[in-house]
Amino acid sequence: MADIETRPTNFIRQIIDADLASGKHNAVQTRFPPEPNGYLHIGHAKSICLNFGIAQDYQGKCNLRFDDTNPEKENIDFVNSIQQDVQWLGFQWDGNVRYSSDYFDALYGYAVELINKGLAYVCFLNAEEMREYRGSLTQPGKPSPTRDTSPAENLALFEKMRAGGFKEGECSLRAKIDMSSSFICMRDPVIYRVKFAHHHQTGDKWCIYPMYDFTHCISDALEGITHSLCTLEFQDNRRLYDWILDNITIPCHPQQIEFSRLNLEYQVMSKRKLHQLVEGNHVSGWDDPRMPTIAGLRRRGYTPASLREFAKRIGITKQDNVIEMSALEACIREDLDAHAPRAMAVLDPLKVTISNFNADVEWLDVANHPKDESMGSRKVPFGKVLYIDRADFREEANKHYKRMVTGGEVRLRGAYVIRADEVIKDADGNILELICSYDPETLGKNPADGRKVRGVIHWVEASQAKTAEFRVYDRLFSVPNPAAEDDFIQVINPASLQVKHGFVEPSLTQAAPELAFQFEREGYYCADNRDSSPEALVFNRTVGLRDSFAAEA
Repeated sequence: MADIETRPTNFIRQIIDADLASGKHNAVQTRFPPEPNGYLHIGHAKSICLNFGIAQDYQGKCNLRFDDTNPEKENIDFVNSIQQDVQWLGFQWDGNVRYSSDYFDALYGYAVELINKGLAYVCFLNAEEMREYRGSLTQPGKPSPTRDTSPAENLALFEKMRAGGFKEGECSLRAKIDMSSSFICMRDPVIYRVKFAHHHQTGDKWCIYPMYDFTHCISDALEGITHSLCTLEFQDNRRLYDWILDNITIPCHPQQIEFSRLNLEYQVMSKRKLHQLVEGNHVSGWDDPRMPTIAGLRRRGYTPASLREFAKRIGITKQDNVIEMSALEACIREDLDAHAPRAMAVLDPLKVTISNFNADVEWLDVANHPKDESMGSRKVPFGKVLYIDRADFREEANKHYKRMVTGGEVRLRGAYVIRADEVIKDADGNILELICSYDPETLGKNPADGRKVRGVIHWVEASQAKTAEFRVYDRLFSVPNPAAEDDFIQVINPASLQVKHGFVEPSLTQAAPELAFQFEREGYYCADNRDSSPEALVFNRTVGLRDSFAAEA
């Protein structure tokens, strides 16, 4: 077991420490149990880091188990994407991938055991009647008309359900617990329902499927899970979790522990809402870089290390709260500041002609990282025609403007000092080109006569430049809590994606998908992992160079 002193601590780890110290457990076994009905999002990343991280720190094991009890909403694409996400985050599950459907035969057997004990019965109330009979928080429920049917009759009915003898919605198997319980989930919950649906793992073997609350606790017990970690919405359901395990013949009884789920500003975390975004074509897919999905964050340029660090910083508590977007941005910004090589890109190009440069292209040696010499350097071309960013020039400006003005000098990053001598405009007064001159004695040093240079700007030499598309992403929603809106679709930020076309230096031609760069003075970008190729470069903005959220506050 890892040294407890060097590990992060929280109330869950304190429980585990006590269990190990008391001898209740001599090893730790956790699991990550996603439902394959959508892509994982950053909230799942928190749970992945918790479950796999605990297993790593305590030299235990963590299973990956798909909660696949609702075949109508599940498919193998979601199964595959979830496995990729877990591995991309840097974790590996113990043994083979597991499925709740692996245990369907055993689950059926445990349902039969409850029936034989008089603790489960087949109910013929429809969904509306069942809601009515269940009562409310202030009114107890009423017993189903078939609640006291004999075990023998219930067993025959349940076998008929399995054989396809009832239509969907005609009946269900319910646990017989307490219709007057103060916990609604204990008022004879449904544990099996009829569903004629093809299953991605079991095919057409079954026409009845167990409910999550019945399946999850038994699956945990069958796998020898010691600590079953889940989010706070399952807190009341812990009573049902324990009741089921207490009333069947099974040797293991895991402990369910709840923690707060992740809520992030300017995002929605509900899978139902994420489905709406995808199916309504409000985004380009589950991996749209504006989505809070792990695949979307990955495509945007977030790194596994940054998401693990984010999970570490927000911690594990029982207190529901909303995390500021700036906390997530800080993690990726710090990671990329240290590890992303620098490069130059011009997103809104303005042509610059160097009037006194008449040689062939000159290749300059430019450092890949200003703070890390081990990252080496690259060759950057300098020539007669360049592109600078249009925002880096003004015909007139006050002394606070630190970029190029007519008659003023700036340094080109990694190159020479140039002066704007002439502005060429079209008939409507739009600036088409700058005529500049350069000082050949200023490569790597200041002007000899003490001339003051206003600032440093980025640039790209024109003849060797590569055209590129830049996708500048911003927050997906225009309000901090879109889920609270009557219609969250109406508060989608219309400026959440701006597409620009410009140029990059030639070293970026072979930019690998997802490899991050700091584009000097522009932000952190990565080559899109779907659309970018050496023939058609596409770069996604991961995050700006500064905290734009704080700046706007």
